[in-house]
Amino acid sequence: MSLPLLANAVGVGAALCSMTSFVPQIRKIWLERDASSVSLRMYIVTVTGFSLWTGYGVLIGSWAVAGSNIVCLLLSAAVLALKWRFSRRARAMRRAGL
Repeated sequence: MSLPLLANAVGVGAALCSMTSFVPQIRKIWLERDASSVSLRMYIVTVTGFSLWTGYGVLIGSWAVAGSNIVCLLLSAAVLALKWRFSRRARAMRRAGL
């Protein structure tokens, strides 16, 4: 196997692992309607990082870097949105005495 082919295979594997790593967390939050165990600060940093990686990919003209990081950005932003949604809901329920 040539080095460029090996490098592309490693890159595809890394991108697929990065993209799919968010799916179990999103599923768990959605099914349990609870995101209390999710770190808000960590996901803010993660979303920021993927935004920067996407910008970097665009600037260097690497659509593989940009594209995979756009997907990761959207998935990590979904976790962040669910954290916000279910945290608001939990606060409202506590205020209502439920």
